[in-house]
Amino acid sequence: MPLQYVKGIGPKLAERLAGKGLTTIEDALYFLPVRYEDRSLLKSIKELVPGTRGGCAGEVVVSGEVRYGRRRGFEVVISDGSGILKLKWFNFKLQYIKGRYKQGVRVKVFGNVTAYGAQKEIIHPDIEVLGGDDDPAGLCGGGGILPVYSQIENFHQKTIRKIIDSIVKGYAQSVVGAVPCGVLQARGLLPLAEAFRKAHSPGSNGDVGLARRSIVFDELFSLELGLALKRRAIKREGGLALGGGDEKILKRLGGLITFELTRAQRRVIREIKRDMAAQYPMNRLLQGDVGSGKTIVSLIAALIAIDSGHQAAIMAPTEILAEQHYLTIKGYAEGLGIRAALLTGSTKKTERSECLSDIKDGTVDIVVGTHALIQGDIDFKSLGIAIIDEQHRFGVEQRGSLKNKARKGGKGEDLTPDILVMTATPIPRTLSMTVFGELEVSVIDELPAGRQPITTRLMREADREKAYELIGKELERGSQAYIVYPLVEESEELRLRDATRMHKHLARDVFPQYKVALLHGRMKGAEKEAVMAGFKEGLSDVLVSTTVIEVGVDVPNATIILIEHAERFGLAQLHQLRGRVGRGERSSTAILLAQYSGSEDTRRRLKVIEGTTDGFRIAEEDLKIRGPGDFIGTRQAGMPDFRTSDTFADLGLLRMAREDAKAFLDADPELTTGEGAAIKVVLRLRWKDRLSLAEVG
Repeated sequence: MPLQYVKGIGPKLAERLAGKGLTTIEDALYFLPVRYEDRSLLKSIKELVPGTRGGCAGEVVVSGEVRYGRRRGFEVVISDGSGILKLKWFNFKLQYIKGRYKQGVRVKVFGNVTAYGAQKEIIHPDIEVLGGDDDPAGLCGGGGILPVYSQIENFHQKTIRKIIDSIVKGYAQSVVGAVPCGVLQARGLLPLAEAFRKAHSPGSNGDVGLARRSIVFDELFSLELGLALKRRAIKREGGLALGGGDEKILKRLGGLITFELTRAQRRVIREIKRDMAAQYPMNRLLQGDVGSGKTIVSLIAALIAIDSGHQAAIMAPTEILAEQHYLTIKGYAEGLGIRAALLTGSTKKTERSECLSDIKDGTVDIVVGTHALIQGDIDFKSLGIAIIDEQHRFGVEQRGSLKNKARKGGKGEDLTPDILVMTATPIPRTLSMTVFGELEVSVIDELPAGRQPITTRLMREADREKAYELIGKELERGSQAYIVYPLVEESEELRLRDATRMHKHLARDVFPQYKVALLHGRMKGAEKEAVMAGFKEGLSDVLVSTTVIEVGVDVPNATIILIEHAERFGLAQLHQLRGRVGRGERSSTAILLAQYSGSEDTRRRLKVIEGTTDGFRIAEEDLKIRGPGDFIGTRQAGMPDFRTSDTFADLGLLRMAREDAKAFLDADPELTTGEGAAIKVVLRLRWKDRLSLAEVG
């Protein structure tokens, strides 16, 4: 129900609350306190310590209006026999405050204790006049534990508490949670209605922890139950049982690759083969660290489909990455006896028309492109697998598009192709259980043998010449170098070095004896391809680039990378860029040249990168620093909102919720029992149209 219809709020107050995201009763109930203050434990004035928050009771000695130059104020001096405390107000209504705190009146106060010289003070305290029979241990505002909420503009804490308290008393009792009674009892948790009451009006500190834990668990259980239903719904779809044949093409690949697959790669391939052989569609997430060999694994998955008489589609988030994937596959295609095609927005009209025709009649075995591959006028003869880069959201609508493009089965039913989702860098384990929770997860947690360690050095602008010197030494040894900039051209808004201008400077003034090439996203496809091919073949020594080299570029002879304005990049992006080196037999160096004066957050991020090359640890640290919001991004659009849970701090609860949700669904697969039917209603309300009716029965 909208807050404007709650008694005592109305449209104007509701509009102000909406600025904080509070528009419904549900929003208000989930608006949990950010902290609590125990005001039942009063101190004497003598015991109050400046720089802390505290409270005491005392008797008014004197009160009255005062002047601080042009500024008007009101002061009340109280004493409890142990000392004197001065209370000050600067924003007040005289008619309200004057006469209220007369000499001899007993009051109780709470606030931030400061000191002016030897005099202890509280400015704008919470204050309560005590009656003759009042116990000072009773709180300013009621109860011993006082909730403190996130600040709302133009609202005093007392007003916020009053509004929330009114809503809790009037509506919390009608709230229905998602957790079955048996699970609540087994986990020692509260029903959701009681948890809301204790979270907003706790009787003790113990109530606070249990209430929050119960609310978070309810949210996570609802999430995990919905994800479990999604996974089961996918397994009910008709799929293509792929693999199990003579695997002629796959065997040819074994003769083409010059390296040995790691144990982790072989394990993941077994997992993928098992999924692809099933009668339901594969829905798997493939993740691994930079350089762990995800590309070859995804190619093997594509070849399993092609060996079975179907087609494969590889979808990348950008045209540049699509082009890089295509070049890699093109290098194998002739030896494998298959035909690959590239289809992006830059494909010429005549080429596009021919390509679409070849895809439709099955002449093309594997097509690489952007997410436009599943849209519009593109029809496959028989799409067996879609391999997707997860930098774009891939949800219900996209699955539907794939289903429409899959071939019809022998009985005329729709068959959904297998889906393999890849991440460019590792994602935190906590998010793989939530944001990607409808997917089975495969992890390549081992790097290929022979990979040399990368030394990361954090430098400031004053170290620029030293950085150039290090690059020069590597070039003298016959190695190659990357120099990366955040911008293509000079920006009026941002005073940053740019790739185009610095390319000229580096080629003319810094490395005149070497061939310095330039690569950026605004170049035409053929030009970019020529630059990259030239660098890979050793025709250029230094590649000045924007972040177009972030993924998909593999040049073993490149042993040093300089990342300019490293403070402008996120942890995952820095780790991905660093991964462009360290791919050969020689040790490599990554230099982060940064300007981060005064920014503790920036310094912390860069120190994380400097301190470790473990992508999984970096992902967890990034989650700690940035919180889950940036990781979730548009994926959140396919899931219920995270109102209270912290995916990092609540990992233990998340695991419990997943375990309990699976057990509950095993016992009641269609959610048709009395309790199951009620929980089904809760799921529909929370997931809305993001969980189809077919998935919840």
